[in-house]
Amino acid sequence: MSPTEAWSALSTDAAAQLLDVRTVAEWAYVGLADLSGIGKTPITIEWKQFPTMAVNDRFVDLAVAAGARKDAAIYFLCRSGVRSRDAALVMTQRGYGPCFNIATGFEGDHDASGHRGTVGGWKVEGLPWKQG
Repeated sequence: MSPTEAWSALSTDAAAQLLDVRTVAEWAYVGLADLSGIGKTPITIEWKQFPTMAVNDRFVDLAVAAGARKDAAIYFLCRSGVRSRDAALVMTQRGYGPCFNIATGFEGDHDASGHRGTVGGWKVEGLPWKQG
C-alpha cells in the first residue's frame, strides 16, 4: 500500500500500529514518521541490524515487547519497502496482523539520477515526519 493509504488507516483505526524496521542510523539521520498528530508513536525495531545488516533474529520478540499486538493492523515501513515486506511476512507467519507493507517506504524509489527522496515515499507524499 502507499504511504498515504497507510496514514489514512493509521488515522482512522485507533488500534492500528506503525512498525518502522529501518536502522538506528536511518531514524536518527534520515527521519522518522511523526504520528503525534494522531496520538500515536511508531514502534521502531531494526529488521536488519546496523552496521552488519544481518537479520535481527530477535525481531519478533522485540516487536512484541515494544507493543506489537496480534489483534491490530500493523503497517510496516522501511526505506524503500523491501525490508518492511520481509518483516511483515514474518509477523504474519507468527499470527500477527493483518500486516501491511508500505511499498515505497520512507524515502521512496530512486530517481533518474539514482537518488531517493524525490519519487514516492512517506516524505515525498507530504506525510508528517521529523528528523534528529
